[in-house]
Amino acid sequence: MRIKVIGIIAGALFLVGISIFPAAAQRDYFTPEEIEIIRDAQQIDERIAVLVKAIDRRFEVMNVNVSPPKEAKKKSGDWGPMPAGTKSELIRDIRRIMQKAIDDIDNLAERPNSAVIEEGSRKKGETMSKLFPKAVRELAAAATRYRPALAAEIDRSTSPDDIAQMSATIEMCDEVIASLTKLPPPSK
Repeated sequence: MRIKVIGIIAGALFLVGISIFPAAAQRDYFTPEEIEIIRDAQQIDERIAVLVKAIDRRFEVMNVNVSPPKEAKKKSGDWGPMPAGTKSELIRDIRRIMQKAIDDIDNLAERPNSAVIEEGSRKKGETMSKLFPKAVRELAAAATRYRPALAAEIDRSTSPDDIAQMSATIEMCDEVIASLTKLPPPSK
């Protein structure tokens, strides 16, 4: 009987330990300010622009030049302090944010009726059929900037995990760039 009780207690402690460990091991890959800006950016083109800027910020913290475009002087929210973390954490963040951008685009491609088109804040005629290609092109332009920087970082890296993370991100960049061929030509 005593062995059975000890086994039950040990099993319960094991389950508690398993449920606590992943929560402690998880790292939020967005700053609190970035989360608020992402939450406010509901239209796909705005959402992708915010995610691209979040990736650019991580490259900037790592001192990796990805030649981000000059920012327009429009209000985009308070981005807060630059993200913190080790180089490995920032590389992992970049991969996860790129995956989120791809997932957001894929989800909208699967359910185009779920697109948010804000009334009054857009020029007449900007519909899902115009915003979606714009978002894909913006992500592809960013992927084109990120790919050579990631390849150069792979050559400098000695960490197998970092190399794997960057290789996965390069593959995502290649997929995004290749997706441009499926879009209609840009409208003038």
